[in-house]
Amino acid sequence: MSAAPPDNDVLWARGIVKSHHGTPALRGISIGVREGEVLAVTGPRGSGKSTLLGCLSALLPVDKGEVWFNSAPVHTLTRAGRERLRRDRFGFVGSEPHLVPELSARENVALPLLLAGAGNKAAYTAADEWLERLDVGEIARQRPDRLVQSQRQRIAVARALAPLPPVVFADDPTAPLHREAADQVLRILTSASRSHQLTLVLATHDPELVRFADRAVALVDGRLTAPAAPVRRAPAAPGTAGASTVSATRR
Repeated sequence: MSAAPPDNDVLWARGIVKSHHGTPALRGISIGVREGEVLAVTGPRGSGKSTLLGCLSALLPVDKGEVWFNSAPVHTLTRAGRERLRRDRFGFVGSEPHLVPELSARENVALPLLLAGAGNKAAYTAADEWLERLDVGEIARQRPDRLVQSQRQRIAVARALAPLPPVVFADDPTAPLHREAADQVLRILTSASRSHQLTLVLATHDPELVRFADRAVALVDGRLTAPAAPVRRAPAAPGTAGASTVSATRR
């Protein structure tokens, strides 16, 4: 086994290769993500963005190469070990919300906190605060089947942020949203990352969203096409810069 990655890289991958049913998706990707960084992974559809996030987040095992989280190897974990890592240390937002249909919006957001051992009061207080921040507090007691897709997506974002995980993976999280709502959600994601030193890895094919990141990398056909480059941050939305009122305890 090779040496562990630098301590300032919360996520680190070396030479990762991944194929789907014999079709190459990642072709030797090496990348590091610093603690508290907002990294945008860009590229056209089918370029390997979702696969890269899946490998970094322990959702997918790599075929070859290494993935490290906080200087601990992810690529050697069993399936059960990867599941524990995702549950305990990572948050995830996809382009589809995948909420629990039997639970209300409030219960969906509180669920990961309750599973982590938080008390009912702390879990539901955090859920209420994040729902309010994402402008869906008024539908907290409704179930997903009563809501439109854009509302369900905001709830999914609140659920990912409520436990304040060290790393949040966002795979095209604004796909169901129109431009104004997409900008608001990205501002909340990035401001939460910066105020709580969460690492955010954002995959998007929308070049307009790159302005919210600290750094961007581009993928084409499973390969990095350019070195990581700094980008100008978008200004924080009024009222979203500080998240100190959120009462969930970071794990």
